[in-house]
Amino acid sequence: MSSLFTPIRVGAFDLSHRVVLAPLTRMRSELPGNVPGPAMVEYYEKRATPGGLLIAEATFVSRQGNGGFGSPGIENDAQAAGWREVVNAVHAKGATILLQLWHVGRVSHASLQPDGGVPVAPSMLDAGAGLGVLLEGQPGPATPPRALRTDEIPAIVEQYRAAAERAKGAGFDGIEIHAANGYLIDQFLQDGSNRRTDRYGGSTENRARFLFEVVDAVTTVWPSDRVGVRVGPSNSFNEMHDSNPGALFARVAAGLSERKIAYLHVIEPRVKGSAVVNDLPPVAAANLKPIFGGPIIAAGGFDGQSAEAILRSGAVDLVAFGRHFIANPDLPRRLKEGLALNPYRRETFYYGGQSGYLDYPTFDAPEAASAA
Repeated sequence: MSSLFTPIRVGAFDLSHRVVLAPLTRMRSELPGNVPGPAMVEYYEKRATPGGLLIAEATFVSRQGNGGFGSPGIENDAQAAGWREVVNAVHAKGATILLQLWHVGRVSHASLQPDGGVPVAPSMLDAGAGLGVLLEGQPGPATPPRALRTDEIPAIVEQYRAAAERAKGAGFDGIEIHAANGYLIDQFLQDGSNRRTDRYGGSTENRARFLFEVVDAVTTVWPSDRVGVRVGPSNSFNEMHDSNPGALFARVAAGLSERKIAYLHVIEPRVKGSAVVNDLPPVAAANLKPIFGGPIIAAGGFDGQSAEAILRSGAVDLVAFGRHFIANPDLPRRLKEGLALNPYRRETFYYGGQSGYLDYPTFDAPEAASAA
């Protein structure tokens, strides 16, 4: 039997297979208000399978933490109500769904900030050129940030706790903390973006403090076995780097192990955002697994064959799929039966309305048959 299709218990979740929907920014919330609407309900419902795990896209915990014109939020009742419709549709298919909580820090733009303000960051270092910020119409440069004062940090931790509470009220099965891809928590973690001299900067322990405070806060709302964390060791997306990533992420994995969270979600460094940038073998998850000790989800440009190989190696326990799941709403079935995959259209990942969002056919659909 394929390792992808063996059951597993991950934290509080009993899963029938190990094909995970990765959290994927798609910019299709309803505007104004950044509220999940019917299109998002249909998108997630199509990708739900009995016993499957879906991690919903990065969702801002506050307007200050928003990094995209069409990103959904979880900061108010209207947004939570929209998410409840998504959750209900996914649960009707027998799947488990978690919400990824997100604060982008410096990877934002004044037009997305409350009252046109300046984005915040651990230090007054901008995000460089990179992908830019997903503004309406096309990406644009990030607005240079200001450094957070030490006394401002507890309020941001509270934003995560409040968002976790709203996610629980919306019916989610749990949450994932986004600590990767150069967003706020990652900015605190890595010394390429953190030049602080207070208790949140300098040593590895200090730079991990903000992440651990966030996890401790959300686990006052959720049991720890319903909370996951996503990290990206050695991932350079959004101009990130660290002088000693091995030591840093070993400390992160150990601290999260102590907190007995449900899983650690690891992005392999061969992936930068939505692009594969090199052919390096996946090693980050394998390095962290013995330190963390619990279930590991790997992400990073996997297909069915490479996912099967890394599962059989014992380096990870589940595999998250992004681009292939975008283009193939019935991806678990296609992988299980060895069916051909729809190609994805990169230009519609973030822009395009329903094009590239709701129009990818399942294998049995007439469109798929005519294209075969």
